[in-house]
Amino acid sequence: MNDWPRHGHISGPLVIVGFGSIAQGVLPLILRHFLLDRDNVTIVTADDRGADIARANGIRHMIEPIDPDNMRAVLAPLFNRPGGFLVNVSVNVSSTALVRFCHQVGALYIDTCIEPWPGRYTDPDRPMGLRTNYALREEALALRPELGAGPTAVLAHGANPGLVSHFTKRALLDINTDCGNRAKVPQNRKDWAELAMTLGIKGIHIAERDTQIAYCPKKRDEFVNTWSIEGFLSEGMQPAELGWGTHEGPLPDTAGEHETGCGAAIYLKRPGAATRVRTWTPSAGPTMGYLITHNEAISIADYFTVRNGPHVLYRPTCHYAYHPCDDAVLSLHELQGNAFRPQPEFRLINDEIISGIDELGVLVYGHEKNAYWYGSQLSIIETRRLAPYQNATGLQVTAAVIAGMAWALENPRQGIVEADELDFERILEIAGPYLGPVVGVYTDWTPLTGRNEWIFPEDIDESDPWRFRNVILR
Repeated sequence: MNDWPRHGHISGPLVIVGFGSIAQGVLPLILRHFLLDRDNVTIVTADDRGADIARANGIRHMIEPIDPDNMRAVLAPLFNRPGGFLVNVSVNVSSTALVRFCHQVGALYIDTCIEPWPGRYTDPDRPMGLRTNYALREEALALRPELGAGPTAVLAHGANPGLVSHFTKRALLDINTDCGNRAKVPQNRKDWAELAMTLGIKGIHIAERDTQIAYCPKKRDEFVNTWSIEGFLSEGMQPAELGWGTHEGPLPDTAGEHETGCGAAIYLKRPGAATRVRTWTPSAGPTMGYLITHNEAISIADYFTVRNGPHVLYRPTCHYAYHPCDDAVLSLHELQGNAFRPQPEFRLINDEIISGIDELGVLVYGHEKNAYWYGSQLSIIETRRLAPYQNATGLQVTAAVIAGMAWALENPRQGIVEADELDFERILEIAGPYLGPVVGVYTDWTPLTGRNEWIFPEDIDESDPWRFRNVILR
């Protein structure tokens, strides 16, 4: 496709913070879809990864690790005129600090997850509840009254978190239609939550199965993955988290609750990289995923909560159920066997991939038709036809970044917003050409399907197959 649409004009400085796999993939898409002057684009990163890609695209590549002491000194000179945009695809750089900075200089902002400064996830002196994405999200949203109205800052808008929030809304409309209902398209948050409650939605799995394989298999003492290994290790070492629905029974034995904030989620006193759950995707069928903490598990559960004053009438359970590529699974097994000490070598596979897809969607369950998966089935072959420098996993993220940037340019004075608050139809319209087949599939599978009591002796709840106690592998 040569006649790519333009989604807006970035008239001022464009600064990309971080230049790992996602940033390397998003750069050519930014140049493809936005009118801008390449001389106004700067990459600020901690090392020389991707320097050849920056040079090939005529973009300034600046090695300057950002920390709390130098952030303003590094970034302020780059925002020397209006119309700026900061794209944060880094790790270990505080999202809230960057949002404050962008508010002060009048620049738009987007990131793919809410990041803290280094050490937050693993600090043994910090209470476990403060090492969660719940706490990070609450701190980011607390900036709303502090900063007030101002330039749009889109929080946590990659594939997941991000794109999956829009898949959820499309899935709800499909289920509503297929159940023969005539409810109008929701116009606001209250309408969406009431639609989910009316449909009897018990929960949502962010159900992902990555089948991409490389010609060179994982070696001993090596962590292999299809996207940021540093990012995956960071979130995998955090406590597992999930939005906690009103259909659930007693809390899990290892659960922790939050004393402040929206109250939409709980955490488990164990790392997500050691917490496995049952789920389902169309190509893989029944599968096992890791309950890795993600912002969308909290934001989706919160967004679809129905309240009567202080009382919660309805809330869906929501969590990530991630089966990474097979070499990443082997890497996680080795990591656990080594008491969660990371391997000395990291290898992000891209050009080495010879086949496979990343099947990423939402499994919306508990309604009249049991369960409905809606999402992207993007192959490595399709990815290479569409965009350079990335694999299927990366393109699902970068497509969402481009869509979020376009929405911010079209809505430049919205202040801090989450994925759930954006126009889902507009986001899917922009990202859609990069997602491969986008399908919706019903299934009669439940977490109790095919359960063998000898192999799975856990205490199950046959009264409701969709309760979390039936989903988690203990």
